[in-house]
Amino acid sequence: MERWWQYLTPGPAQLATGLACLGVGMQRGRLPTVGPRRLDHWVAVLVGSGRGWFAAPDGGRRPVAAPAVIWLRPGVPHHYAPDRNGWSEGFVDFTGPATTAYTELGLLPAADVVPLTTAEPAQRVLARIAAACRRGGPLAAVEAAAGVHELLVELRRHRADLDPAGEPVLEVLRRDACLPLSVAEHARRAGMTVAELRRAVRAVGAVGPKEYLLTVRLNEAKELLAASELPVSAVARRVGYEDPAYFTRIFTRRVGVAPSVFRAQHYRGDRQLRPVRREELARELTELYGPERGSAEAFRATD
Repeated sequence: MERWWQYLTPGPAQLATGLACLGVGMQRGRLPTVGPRRLDHWVAVLVGSGRGWFAAPDGGRRPVAAPAVIWLRPGVPHHYAPDRNGWSEGFVDFTGPATTAYTELGLLPAADVVPLTTAEPAQRVLARIAAACRRGGPLAAVEAAAGVHELLVELRRHRADLDPAGEPVLEVLRRDACLPLSVAEHARRAGMTVAELRRAVRAVGAVGPKEYLLTVRLNEAKELLAASELPVSAVARRVGYEDPAYFTRIFTRRVGVAPSVFRAQHYRGDRQLRPVRREELARELTELYGPERGSAEAFRATD
């Protein structure tokens, strides 16, 4: 039986970043049964080879067959072990407020045992986390936490229980996102009902098709604003909005600044842009907020 682990005690500054690694370990062989017990933080147990079982809080036992990840949640009882032949596992303990957002994004799933298509990418990340902990030093906690972010992405990317049809659907949506089409029209182009499209997109992206399309459009709009001198109205049409005022409202609410302000801040074109005039910005913001508040917002933005 081979066993190695190391624990970290992150300080307030590291915890304030949103995610902190509390420990990492690797074990192989006929390992002892874990639990029943509860922890106050998350643990990802990556099973790279072998088989075993996991006892769910409802009392039922679920089979575990590598490659798979066992998710241990804060405050939830867990109980698991390999079979008589043993298994190999790596584990990472982590905590922080970012786990709430990662749950909403689908990177921390509801299932206790999640099958994987492969464990190798996650194992490489886990090895880097372990190396950072072994080296120690002032950057160990930061480097280990960065590895946890990457680990969550790899475990999500290689889930075997997700419908593989969802990825091609996202490609089609990304390709057609800037066409002036409704979600229903996108569904018809993909040969699906709206409900089928919604299920396929949520299965691989944790957001619905409307949110996904909006994100693609806004990303494209930012690129056009930063790299071209197209008028805002032309940018709006390029990303699928015939009404520039509606585009301005959507952009400002999601990005936090009006399109012309974003361009003034991020322009990377070949020519020097003239400063945004207060009256131009006021016109944009008046379309968004109305005449009284729009003028005040423009004054603050250009002051």
